[in-house]
Amino acid sequence: MEKKVADQLVDMLAEAGIKRIYAVTGDSLNELNRAIKKQGKIQWIHVRNEEAGAFAAAAEAELEGIACCAGSSGPGHIHLINGLYEANRANVPVIAIASTCGTREFGTDYFQETNITKLFDDCSVYCQIATLPEQAPRMLQRAIQNAQSKRGVAVFGLPGDLESKPAEDILSSLKVYKNDTIIRPSDHELQTLADILNENEKISIYCGIGASKAHADLIKLAEKLKAPIGYSFRGKMGIQYDNPYEVGMTGLLGLPSAFQSMHEADVILLLGTDFPYANFMPTNKKIIQIDERADRLGRRAKVDMGLCGKIEDTLHVLLPLIEEKQDESFLKKQLHKYEKVKEGLDVYVKDPGKENLIHPEYVASTINKLAAKDAIFTVDTGMCCVWGARYIQATGERKMLGSFSHGTMANAMPMAIGAALANPGRQIISFCGDGGISMLLGDLATIYQYNLPVKLFVFNNRSLGMVKLEMEVDGIPDNETDMVNPDFAMIAMAMGFKGINVTKPEEVEGAIHEAFSTNGPVLVNLMTDPNSLALPPKIEWTQIKGMTTSMTKMMLSGNVKEVVDTIQSNIKHIKSLL
Repeated sequence: MEKKVADQLVDMLAEAGIKRIYAVTGDSLNELNRAIKKQGKIQWIHVRNEEAGAFAAAAEAELEGIACCAGSSGPGHIHLINGLYEANRANVPVIAIASTCGTREFGTDYFQETNITKLFDDCSVYCQIATLPEQAPRMLQRAIQNAQSKRGVAVFGLPGDLESKPAEDILSSLKVYKNDTIIRPSDHELQTLADILNENEKISIYCGIGASKAHADLIKLAEKLKAPIGYSFRGKMGIQYDNPYEVGMTGLLGLPSAFQSMHEADVILLLGTDFPYANFMPTNKKIIQIDERADRLGRRAKVDMGLCGKIEDTLHVLLPLIEEKQDESFLKKQLHKYEKVKEGLDVYVKDPGKENLIHPEYVASTINKLAAKDAIFTVDTGMCCVWGARYIQATGERKMLGSFSHGTMANAMPMAIGAALANPGRQIISFCGDGGISMLLGDLATIYQYNLPVKLFVFNNRSLGMVKLEMEVDGIPDNETDMVNPDFAMIAMAMGFKGINVTKPEEVEGAIHEAFSTNGPVLVNLMTDPNSLALPPKIEWTQIKGMTTSMTKMMLSGNVKEVVDTIQSNIKHIKSLL
């Protein structure tokens, strides 16, 4: 039987390491679907929304190195967009197949026609559409090569009529090449860096996910420099474990200890981080940045020295040039601050709240205690990120996935789908906001259909918690941030799997045990305190003024109870940080 273009492309995807394609089949994707079933090496995952499929692919790509999703003509493309933005901004290799109308209809405003190259231009590192059988395999090879080498989304446009045409042999390579290249600064640059680090006494190290593979050498460097180590949220799982020099995170979700260590240092060494919040970065310190991608150097901070290199390659040759310091006073001060901050974080773990007002800090801490040492966590954007950042501890084997750069809602549950399919033997735990899970509830059916044993914990605070806080610190009384939610546990049961409602603090630990011991998926709906605040590491006067203004306006408009509840819910936490 003559091989069709679709068959040729599926063989290439399998050869490149694609295990599954997340998509909603139909119309222009049907021929590709047929080819996948015929070949048998790739699994078609029938998601309910292409957005969920793109999120799932983003999670799988981060964990496994490459993944694939697809969307059919028009609406299918547009549903993909949010998840593809997430993957591209997270620098993970995702192949997005955008099938479309027949080539003869291009440019005629045909039914469901979209301009693929314009539509996906801002969320991809490669975006082309094939129109001839001899183009298709070459373009797919280019797409895969670009996704892996540039670490981003590659969109491959595939007209519906092209898929069924006879495949053509071509002269160029169809093999995908991936090289493990050593990248480090020159010897001269390394010596200059070493001289700076040797000459200054107070040095702080701040790491992103790019430093995760250099964990052992990073600890050796901190030991020599007597330097505290802070990290970004995305870098937490790779940096925090077995680290006697850690002082936590900085940034919007961070801790005062990391903020202080950077602002009291003479030199800050940024390693493998693209930390976006410039207002948390000192402006009067000497800053040195090392990153694998030179285009990132200096774009987030006033860098005095920018070096291009993989962190693991760079530290390996830098360490012999570093002289061990003897004065530990700066390091000990920062570690002492971190211990005090951690004591403050325990305030609402020891006080778990009351009925329908369970403290989310207690929930997250209990999950952390009971979760497997190699669990994979996914966290929704918003308050769930806060609880994950502050209470889930790294072990060296755990992973945490979230929308750390794109900052979208609704990512946690579909990311859990991708993580579960790619890692069938591991515990998958999802921190879902009630706002986030509401957006893509339909894909609970995907979890049931494939019997994925994910454990979904819904932090049900009946509000858009982070948005509410943002409004209040800006002096604006929150408006339309409250949510009237359905019974999420009942929805899970209607979908076919276990749902558990938790309204009292004393029920929390038992519900978590039950979820973890249940084979198959479980949704635990926890009624948490809507007035729990996520206080940033540095509280500005404008934030205090804004919060006071909004609370005053709320009282004058008759919302006295909400003001009182907010104060009562957070007074212990505020005291602990003073």
